[in-house]
Amino acid sequence: MPEGGVFLKFNKKSVITVVVTAIVTVAVTITAEVGLGVVAIVPKDDYEGYKKFSKLAALEEMIEKTYYTDIDEQDLIDGAMKGLFMGTGDVYSGYYTKEEMEDVMAASTGSFVGIGITMMSNPETGVVTVTKSWETGPAYRAGIRAGDVLYKVDDLTVTYDTVDKAVSIMRGKEGTNVKVSVKRDGQIKTFNIKREEVSEPSITSKMLEDNIGYIEISSFVETTGDDFKKALESLEKKNMKGLVIDLRNNGGGLVDQCCEIADSLLGKGTIVYTEDRNGKRKEEKSDEENKIDVPIAVLTNENTASSSEILTGAIVGNDAGISVGTTTFGKGIVQSVITLKDGTGYKLTTEQYFTPDGKTIHKKGIKPDIEEKDESKQLDRAVEWLKTGK
Repeated sequence: MPEGGVFLKFNKKSVITVVVTAIVTVAVTITAEVGLGVVAIVPKDDYEGYKKFSKLAALEEMIEKTYYTDIDEQDLIDGAMKGLFMGTGDVYSGYYTKEEMEDVMAASTGSFVGIGITMMSNPETGVVTVTKSWETGPAYRAGIRAGDVLYKVDDLTVTYDTVDKAVSIMRGKEGTNVKVSVKRDGQIKTFNIKREEVSEPSITSKMLEDNIGYIEISSFVETTGDDFKKALESLEKKNMKGLVIDLRNNGGGLVDQCCEIADSLLGKGTIVYTEDRNGKRKEEKSDEENKIDVPIAVLTNENTASSSEILTGAIVGNDAGISVGTTTFGKGIVQSVITLKDGTGYKLTTEQYFTPDGKTIHKKGIKPDIEEKDESKQLDRAVEWLKTGK
């Protein structure tokens, strides 16, 4: 991120159009007629810049002339744009069409027309897993559950590479149906689900026995920070003695919301810091205004990723609490989300982040202070530590 948004105003042009326009401009402004033709005097650096795209323009022309059927030029342009970002080799960077960008931005609000599931896609295995099926959503009523592996959406086979397209299909027109197939216990189950207006419940909270507060954060969307503070205030009024923050199966979201939550817990300290390719460092700090005076235990698993790892690292790194469960996913890089003037946009990895104690967790994850592989026992282990310190 920040996975929220930095908005820049650019005119969208294809790479090919930009190059051709640039060449024509140069030819018009600095050409001289000699003999039978026109000679353009182009600075060497400019020429090399145009030359590297000449093959792309030639290939586009070849496709348009010889492909066995008509093809939409815009599809070729979009494909070229996507290929540009694929060339980074970074699975978290990508170009988005206008429709795809609308889905990306809608995800940050937590409210949209869809079926009501949260997913985690693994770039190494290609597998897309349902991490949460919202109890208020149509997918849950149809029978989809956390742990199901997403197999098909309509006729699209779902993998890491096609998950954005799958999300776009699931978020269709309200009242229409979408066919979703999942793998469960070695069997394929297919559900016909009607799309609805759904709102993601990113915060749930309750008081456990012995005045132990419990807050589950399922994702970080635009309202998560405020909703967390309300839940925290309610628990504090009930004389909370310790706090469990459940980040299991939370794949991340808006970093600013994560930092807002950390600021409400830690007192003065460093939440996280980032560095770009030039080593330029930016820090997110918490102030002295807010600090809770009870111990904190964070629940984590292999699907705890990105912003969830930032919050875990901030709590553990500032000695405000411990983590319980299994090692986190290990996504320690930051994407900037840029919306262009025509509605298209892109996501690009621009920084890596570090925990307050200077550790990078990318592809490593955060190991828990108390490892407990049995998910059914993780909450009990956390509560026991809060009550006894061991």
